[in-house]
Amino acid sequence: MSTWQCVKQCGACCNLDPAERPDLEDYLSASELELYLSMVGEGGWCVNFDQITRECRIYSNRPRFCRVESEVFQDMYGVEPEEVNDFAIDCCRQQIEGVYGDRSLEILRFDQAVGL
Repeated sequence: MSTWQCVKQCGACCNLDPAERPDLEDYLSASELELYLSMVGEGGWCVNFDQITRECRIYSNRPRFCRVESEVFQDMYGVEPEEVNDFAIDCCRQQIEGVYGDRSLEILRFDQAVGL
């Protein structure tokens, strides 16, 4: 069975381009949407994403919409806890492929990490 995990120094989820996420207001509150949009920087990348180290500068204090946690996914997306693992894997694969491509080092590292 594949098990979701974050792959360090990937950063695909830090590409916040609102044009790529037209349904933001469907799952973010007004204040979360405002915060989200304030975090979008050059090229759609989060202003807290360090392009050199490819790590989040506020990881331990990141907003809830940046967290892969059962409670967050259930509240934001209506995903039941037993479905979070597969949902997170699918979301990450889509985002990584969209940002880096389906033959990128990032997707290969992710697939290996989760056991695909």
